[in-house]
Amino acid sequence: MIALRLFNLFFITSTLEDECEEDRGMKTYDISLYKRGDLLVVSRTLFKHFGIYLGKGRVAHFIPDILPVFTKEKSIVEQMVTNKRLIFGVLAKAASVRVDPLADFAYGAQIQVNSTDSMVSVQPLNGEEVAQRAEKLIGSFSYSLLWHNCEHYVMHCRYGVACSFQTFQFCKTVRTTLLSRKMAFLSAIIWVFVILYIGAMTPLITLPIVIIPFTIWMAS
Repeated sequence: MIALRLFNLFFITSTLEDECEEDRGMKTYDISLYKRGDLLVVSRTLFKHFGIYLGKGRVAHFIPDILPVFTKEKSIVEQMVTNKRLIFGVLAKAASVRVDPLADFAYGAQIQVNSTDSMVSVQPLNGEEVAQRAEKLIGSFSYSLLWHNCEHYVMHCRYGVACSFQTFQFCKTVRTTLLSRKMAFLSAIIWVFVILYIGAMTPLITLPIVIIPFTIWMAS
């Protein structure tokens, strides 16, 4: 249950919204603001979700979903991916590139358009080519929260380079947190307490005491 709540925090805007999923579909979006091949971004609590606009109010996006693992019934699978389906899809690393109505993709959030254009050094492909690349990949794929997610998908479609700024920022934050001098001191203190608790000094215990704090210290 703890793991589910953590994944819930990553993807769901709030607990109240989770209880009122049907209300999300009531928000309307002006489709005249979007062109075929536009890269769309909607915010979640800690992450952002990405998609490619195909025109006529349709969006292709790579989203975790557990339901196709258990059934191939289109009438069921093609329904809007609920939070529970998404969470279990992340855990099972099961996902698919699918086409949904704009409102289902946005899930009640504000939509950003082509916000990544200013973040990359390459020019985006023309809109039609972007959309065709997005459509060509429709289907089921394995999923990784860090290494194969919705941002990798849209970046490949629009720029020809599968990368994720969210993954980069997350790894940078982890590195800054773990590979710090404070962490080096903390790991050394922990190992000292381990020795005192065990009451013995053996090579198996001594080596980690020296190597782990030293490695963190040198990498900080």
